[in-house]
Parts: sequence; C-alpha cells; structure tokens
Amino acid sequence: MITSLPTIEETLVYPKNDALELDEQWSFVRNKKNKKWRWFAKSRVTKQIVAYFVGNRNQESCENFKNRFPEKYKDIFTFSDLWESYSNVFTENHISAPKGSGETCHIENFNNIIRQRLARYKRKTIAFSKSDYWHDLITRLFIIQYNLL
Repeated sequence: MITSLPTIEETLVYPKNDALELDEQWSFVRNKKNKKWRWFAKSRVTKQIVAYFVGNRNQESCENFKNRFPEKYKDIFTFSDLWESYSNVFTENHISAPKGSGETCHIENFNNIIRQRLARYKRKTIAFSKSDYWHDLITRLFIIQYNLL
C-alpha cells in the first residue's frame, strides 16, 4: 500500500461560502458486468474534489460517500442531479436539479476531464482496472494531482 501520498483532505483549500456539486460516474473493474460507480463532490469555489467514493449506485454507497466529506464540508449546501439517493441522504441544505439547469456543470466537467485523461474510465475502452484496489488507487492519485494543480 502506498502510504507517502497526501490525503485528499490535505490537498484542500477551505474558502468561505462554498457549496458542493455531487455526481456519480459509471466504470467497471475486470469486466463490464462488475460495475463500479465513482461518487464525487466538487467545490464550486476552489474547483477541487473534496470527497470521492467507489462503490455501487445505491443509497448505502451514497451514505458512505457523504461520510467521507471533511468535517468543514459536513453542513454545506449541496447540488446534485435528480438521482433519488441524493435526496434521501442529503436531506438538509440540498438542491436536486434536472440536467441542463447548470447547477452541476462543474462536476459534469470534471467527469469529462477524468474520462479524457484516464483511458480506463472511457466508455468504450480496452484499458481497465484489474482489481478494486488499483481502481480506487488510480482514482485517488488522479484527484490528488487534480487538486494540487
């Protein structure tokens, strides 16, 4: 296990009056039947990824995702698409907005960036993660680099 990497929290800048945009993105490990969903939270002010989680696309994964938020982001306003799990888990200070409303444009842009830069996350690819460990590690490495640039 790589232990010399900073944590996501160590890469963050904490501005005042921030809000988070939330979204999830499909990928797979080993074969397309082994679906993995990457959940991301992006700061509207700093444009940094403040939390992520790799799991299923269900309410339990959404709760695990929320539990990964740094303490300073626990009670902040959040914006997401209309996926039901968000409304069930983020009950206070949360706005669910339809696609095209512009409320999640920054996190949707991040989804495009990660797909363009990492071949294993493209929709049609021959590059893929062979284990959950590597899938999570590559995601974490990318976010740390993204936050520090």
